[in-house]
Amino acid sequence: MSNPARPDPIQPADDAARAMARALLAVPHAALAYLDPTGGPAISRIAFGLCPNGQPMTLISALAPHFAALKADPRCSVMVGEVSVKGDPLTHPRLMIRASASFVAPDDPDRPTFRAHWLKGHSKAALYIDFADFAFVRLTPESALLNGGFGRAFRLTPADLVA
Repeated sequence: MSNPARPDPIQPADDAARAMARALLAVPHAALAYLDPTGGPAISRIAFGLCPNGQPMTLISALAPHFAALKADPRCSVMVGEVSVKGDPLTHPRLMIRASASFVAPDDPDRPTFRAHWLKGHSKAALYIDFADFAFVRLTPESALLNGGFGRAFRLTPADLVA
């Protein structure tokens, strides 16, 4: 419920917010929030990257609890952004993306492209990327919230996240 006496502190995205969000997406890992099989909230650190078209993605082993959870319920959220050693961590930029997960089938024609692209940013994954229990998962953004530091919060659309 909106309070007319108190304006919404979250602003629509501008060019600077879009640029900051896109820069935050260039990270090798993220936090993934999902619903566990009991319907409760859960979170995990994941390897993170972007598809060649700029859409968020990850590579997950079937042994990870979030693999089965995302198969059962694709709703999830991803948070990217790191704190530095200096300053208050709550003033550092971070991006929260509400998304829907979709698994890339082993015989999907895009898989070889995803594989080659993934290894550019995650070279150590060459040790396990071809194991049968690993799958690429597209994380299709539905909305996003950028906290760019104190007093700098922005709502973003999926289109705002792609360069």
